[in-house]
Amino acid sequence: MSMTSNLLPKSMKAVGLYTNLPIADAESLLNLEVPLPILRSTDVLVEVKAISVNGIDTKQRSKPVPPTFELPRILGSDGAGIIVAKGEKCKYFNVGDEVFFIADLRRNGPNAQYVAIDEILVGLKPKNITFEEAASIPWTGVTAYESLYDRLLISNMDKGKTLLIINSGGGVGSVASQLAKNLGLKVIGTAARAETEAFSLQHGADIVLNHTKDLLPQLKAQGYTNGVDFILVNYNPNPYWDSLMAVAKPQGRICFLCDSSGLVDIKPLKEKSLTLVAEMMATRMKYNTKDKYRYREILEDISKMLETGKLKSTLTKTMSPINAENLKEAHRLIEDKKSIGKIVLSGF
Repeated sequence: MSMTSNLLPKSMKAVGLYTNLPIADAESLLNLEVPLPILRSTDVLVEVKAISVNGIDTKQRSKPVPPTFELPRILGSDGAGIIVAKGEKCKYFNVGDEVFFIADLRRNGPNAQYVAIDEILVGLKPKNITFEEAASIPWTGVTAYESLYDRLLISNMDKGKTLLIINSGGGVGSVASQLAKNLGLKVIGTAARAETEAFSLQHGADIVLNHTKDLLPQLKAQGYTNGVDFILVNYNPNPYWDSLMAVAKPQGRICFLCDSSGLVDIKPLKEKSLTLVAEMMATRMKYNTKDKYRYREILEDISKMLETGKLKSTLTKTMSPINAENLKEAHRLIEDKKSIGKIVLSGF
């Protein structure tokens, strides 16, 4: 380490769990005092200033704790803070750097005062935004970035084409809308509530359709009689499948972010020569792919976009401090589908 361990506390506050329980259970998330994490050679140790809460956090909490984890398990998928120590093989960051990061779900996460993370999952925090604003972006930002650039293969060459985002008012959808707008695409969002429609329009959508109704006549009424070039499905695709097949242009591309609740008929893909892809942000991490370094590249690019104003934070609700009570409330809001944008917790 570049900071000796005797300058750091021996233990830290954390919010964790011993078993998977419904969020209404008093022991679903607990305030804990635990030892600091042990650094690996390419890790940085981050003093956590803020964390965001994502759908993946509620899913991880509701599943049995994998046998690879020593209890208690500490959840969390992204956040922001200051590097206070680093492993001997770290080459991109220094002690004192302000950073934002995505967490490795195979390890304990940032719902704690300190978190150890491989430096490829870290980027420099934009200088012009707060730790809370920075914490709101990494998980959803990298997911949206990978979806558009790496899965749908959208580039500056696609200026003027159309992107339909199912559920554009969520954390991923509201970042994807901004990224697509920066590339010159026409962005068509969908929402079911007036407040999510407004949020979508504030974050890059040109128009917003009602996804509780048939999308095809709504598109035609807006002048999109020939359908759309790209579709990002940020929700269960099953109830929308027939509509998606109808509105996709020939040779168009569709990206799924969520699991389907049932089987779908893929025959229509062939007639239109449609490309169907999926995005899971943790793929490079889970399978240790050769291009896993791309996480850091994406975070650095997102950081520059935030500093230049090409991208804005999707933070809508801040809670303090980081404790079991507030985390339970955040999990409940996400599970009840009552949230818009991103929920962030800060401070201990």
